[in-house]
Amino acid sequence: MTKHTLLRSSAIALGAASFALLGTSAFAAMVPADVTLAEDQTFTYRVLDEHSSVDPQIVEDVSGSEIVRDLFEGLLNQNAAGELVPGVAESWEANEDNTQWTFTLRDNAMWSDGTPVTAGDFVYSWRRLIDPETASPYAWFGELMSIQGAGAIINGEAATDTLGVEATDDHTLVVNLSAPLPYFPAMTTHASTFPSPSWVIEEHGDEWTRPENIVSNGAYVLSEHVPNERSVRVRNDMYWDNEHTVIEEVTALVINDENVALTRYMAGELDRTEVPTGEFPRLQEEYPDQAISFPRLCNYYYNFNLGPNGPEALQDVRVRQALSLAVDRNVITDQVLQGGQIPAYTFTPGSTANFTVPDVPFAQMTQAERDARAVELLAEAGYGPDNPLTLDILYNTSDAHAEIATVMAQMWTQKLGVQTTQSNMEWQTFLEVRGEGEYEVSRGAWCGDYNEASTFLDLLTTPSGYNDAKYSNEEVDALMQEAKTMSDPSANYTRVEEIVAEEMPVIPVYHYAGVYMMDEGIVPSWPVNNVEQNWYSKDLYRVAQ
Repeated sequence: MTKHTLLRSSAIALGAASFALLGTSAFAAMVPADVTLAEDQTFTYRVLDEHSSVDPQIVEDVSGSEIVRDLFEGLLNQNAAGELVPGVAESWEANEDNTQWTFTLRDNAMWSDGTPVTAGDFVYSWRRLIDPETASPYAWFGELMSIQGAGAIINGEAATDTLGVEATDDHTLVVNLSAPLPYFPAMTTHASTFPSPSWVIEEHGDEWTRPENIVSNGAYVLSEHVPNERSVRVRNDMYWDNEHTVIEEVTALVINDENVALTRYMAGELDRTEVPTGEFPRLQEEYPDQAISFPRLCNYYYNFNLGPNGPEALQDVRVRQALSLAVDRNVITDQVLQGGQIPAYTFTPGSTANFTVPDVPFAQMTQAERDARAVELLAEAGYGPDNPLTLDILYNTSDAHAEIATVMAQMWTQKLGVQTTQSNMEWQTFLEVRGEGEYEVSRGAWCGDYNEASTFLDLLTTPSGYNDAKYSNEEVDALMQEAKTMSDPSANYTRVEEIVAEEMPVIPVYHYAGVYMMDEGIVPSWPVNNVEQNWYSKDLYRVAQ
């Protein structure tokens, strides 16, 4: 067997390297010796919308996952460079073909009520994730992890206790896979795999995550939650490495308007907020130590509804190609956003580990050539001045999303004569409507659950729970299934991107940058080199000014 105590996320597909165990303090806040800490060790940041949940098996959004990473701790964490480091598991090892993974849990991990964290807690939680009765929006992730039996359980064909995960004792978790998966450890940093307390859930049901009920095992506990206003977490005295935590209290404030958020940041009410669309150049010049931008492992795209509720026009690949070609991505990144975002012609970002962006044909065209071809394609499909294409664009409420939707609609109208309407909805309603396929064209975005191309391309497979376009291609499905067992799946990923560029079930628009105004005292500890932006408040600290 191959033993792992540290696994670089930039080399997660290797799976066979061996590393020396680092001291546990290496995984807490790394405060340089010459740094003077501020007396105030709190962190307050803005979120756009109310989070979906703080239940690890229910949460489905980025802001909710940020809170869950503080309240709960999974088998493994990431450090500031995006490398895997021990969490509840001190070490992990695989058999020779990576079909069985064994995690050894630390003996000092505790729940906030003083109960020891055991391997059985993970067995319970992983079964709960894929149990149809849980109705987890991330149930499919258990199957994506290739855990034996997950698919049959999700489909209601087998009992949850047939899942290929076992606690051989309180500190040993054995996971059996249906196929070799060398990057399996990297997937355990995802919130859906974190442990949940069975005894608390059994006692309180759906209300177990309320501040007065919740029991968690992370570096923080939930002290306050006012829906659509604020969520506060404070240090968990029972956390195994609490002595190395620096930040005492973390507050997430829901502020729907990014300009209001910037005003409150300038007034000293926030330590971090997103930079409003188009404002980064000015703010960087005026506040060079606070305005920051760095690559993120996220994509921004638009779905075409190819499902039974979608418009007939979008079933024609020529229509989809025309709409995609007519989008001038450089205008959106360079003139609208202006924050370091990268125009996207593939679904997978170029910052993804071990991924080479393929040269898809439409990326090599000039915008003038794309526009001309778009006009030809739409005419071939039967749309023009006498028969204009009409579309409704759906997005969740946000100034940036509204501006992008408006710009894309103008491009389609001016270049192709498409008549558009726009519908914006608050986050939860948007998720429901998009998930049920009650739209024509909708905004989409995805931040990688782990640093490997499959975290993006699996979204375009038929069974994916987040395939909101309802796209189905047998070759794509086969290529992605085969990729799971390959030591080098790059050729498969390239072919999938080529198919997507041909069939255009989605419009890749841009690849994200993290564009923030951030307090100078927090900036030194922020993990700008972690493209996944899996940040943990326990690793942050505020420097004295």
